[in-house]
Amino acid sequence: MSYCDISNAEHPMLSYEIALQEALSSVVSSPQVESMLLKDSLGRVLASDIYSPMNVPPFSQSAMDGYAFKAADLSSYQSLTVTGQSLAGHPFIGEVKQGQCIRIMTGAVLPAGCDSVIMQEQVETDGEEVRFQATVSQGQCVRACGHEYEQGELVLEKGCVISPRHIALLASLGCKSIDVFTPLTVAIFSTGDELVELGQPIEQGQIYDSNRYSLIAQLAKLNYLVKDYGIIADCPKKIEAAFTRANNEADVVITSGGVSVGDADYTKEVLEKLGNIEFWRIAVKPGKPLAFGYLSDSVFLGLPGNPVSAMVTFDKVAKPVLQKLAGEVSSTSLLQTAIVSSPLKKKAGRLEFQRGFASTNDSGELSVISTGSQGSGMVGSMCAANCYIVLPQEQGNVEAGEAVLIELFAANLA
Repeated sequence: MSYCDISNAEHPMLSYEIALQEALSSVVSSPQVESMLLKDSLGRVLASDIYSPMNVPPFSQSAMDGYAFKAADLSSYQSLTVTGQSLAGHPFIGEVKQGQCIRIMTGAVLPAGCDSVIMQEQVETDGEEVRFQATVSQGQCVRACGHEYEQGELVLEKGCVISPRHIALLASLGCKSIDVFTPLTVAIFSTGDELVELGQPIEQGQIYDSNRYSLIAQLAKLNYLVKDYGIIADCPKKIEAAFTRANNEADVVITSGGVSVGDADYTKEVLEKLGNIEFWRIAVKPGKPLAFGYLSDSVFLGLPGNPVSAMVTFDKVAKPVLQKLAGEVSSTSLLQTAIVSSPLKKKAGRLEFQRGFASTNDSGELSVISTGSQGSGMVGSMCAANCYIVLPQEQGNVEAGEAVLIELFAANLA
């Protein structure tokens, strides 16, 4: 993949909307295409539109167990005579004459000469005679040929992520293999002398590197290939070497830590040497120190070091960028209105994604309660939550009983 070169002399703090728009408008998607078996395609991105190769259903069929007949016959006959049966996979072969009907099962071919089906619960039988106990209308309980899809009709659009329901649909069309985009390769590493690898003892002032493992998990759920470079010490030469390697091996480089204003935060400094920074501060809480830019052959995303900030910025900025690069058509976040059950503290100036737990109250209304302290280092607040409470940039404190917007967690965070 190749990427455009963007240079900015200054990096003012951008609103979330402007930052995301700039990032999405600057990246270019050009993934390779490969063919793969449908049964192996779960989670992959469809590389071309798919049109139905046939009518669905391919023949008119019964939607119920019952009796197939011609509706016009009921004006001349008080009862109809059963003259055969049509089973799924074993259609009736023969002629259905006036005054006759066919015993039929769900999914079976509607015999020639019949245009309607009545449920077996709505008739009385006397030997081979069937008397109807309900009013009928022409075409009832029938799935007409091509009712769902006509031959040549668009079924799935390029860019959709293949789910189990998509696999079921494509299998019903006889698609044994499909064209998909090759998955992105994403290189990740954390920076910071305070970080310790899991399984190692920690000393005073040290913490375990949770961000890298969170990123690996979220990227795996998005079906990307991950190259894990581990923990890189706060050393410009080592960080530069990691960037150089990642640029050669990956489509996207994501780091955690090293993009704030601390004296030992070298990531931004090295990136300015090796590539270009488009922005590195956004008006979001948690997650203000977020860097976005380019190396020579890869996109760079520098996430904050605080765990919650890293998760939020990955979900709200990095993920949409990755989805575009992967050829995926991403969906718009669904915001819902909920009544907040307790006061929320908020200062105007930044868009906030506070963590909350949403449920339906006794009145049937959607309500939400804060998970408590909203510190950006408190991973437990994410585990206790099932949604973001989305508070606009200009919003101040919120009182209990007021309406707020919430966004239920996406699959990669659930």
